[in-house]
Amino acid sequence: MRIGIAGITGRVGRLLVQEVLAAGAVLAGGTTRHPEQAGDLARILPQNTPLLADMAELARISDVVIDFTHADTVIPNARALAQGGAAWVLGTTGLSPMQLDAVREAAGHIAVVHAANFSPGVTLVQRLATMMGRALPAESYDAEIVEMHHRQKVDAPSGTALAIGEAVARGRDVALAEVRESGRDGHTGPRKPGAIGFAALRGGQIVGEHEVLFTSADEQISLAHKAFDRRIFATGAVRAALWLENRDSGLYNMEDVLGLPPL
Repeated sequence: MRIGIAGITGRVGRLLVQEVLAAGAVLAGGTTRHPEQAGDLARILPQNTPLLADMAELARISDVVIDFTHADTVIPNARALAQGGAAWVLGTTGLSPMQLDAVREAAGHIAVVHAANFSPGVTLVQRLATMMGRALPAESYDAEIVEMHHRQKVDAPSGTALAIGEAVARGRDVALAEVRESGRDGHTGPRKPGAIGFAALRGGQIVGEHEVLFTSADEQISLAHKAFDRRIFATGAVRAALWLENRDSGLYNMEDVLGLPPL
């Protein structure tokens, strides 16, 4: 299987190179805006691995492309991959409705795995959050999501925290946008019934920590996940890429990759 990497010289891109090669797949090439930053990456790249500026070129030589770049690239990447016929593993978060529409449109032509987090552990936390949201009445159990990341992270709450919130909301059969509470400050009044709250912490070089809590007057249940190394995201993305081989066009997620049955 020929796997291309968007943003191959980036922090996750470098890990993806190692994981693609460790999986025994063919590294088709990668896109980069900064080929001069390849540096020590050149020492592990197979000979003649192309570093490209254009996603359309990468799509033409790949069976699947793994993409952890930026929300701004999602729409052009969706078009290029759909036209080139390469499957797409997309880990970019913070997408606008228009960008999400582009992903769904691409999935009408190619197989796409889109996930906020490719860790198997986080995928299971999301699954359990849906089950708990369904089983624990919103009027009795307050749902709160706490996350912590490194000081360089620019968005809050994190894409993973929002995905966990979406999982809780799905279990409660509500839209997250209608019940989300973030960044409480000052005299906020009492907590709204049925709200799903978010708290974002930043500091040091924390890779990613997420906890979802369901608290009633009588008990508290918590689910927590800690990532120690970004490699877990690269490993999961490569697993998703290999899973896509010979899949029909459509939009998939990590629960599909892990073989979990529908709830």
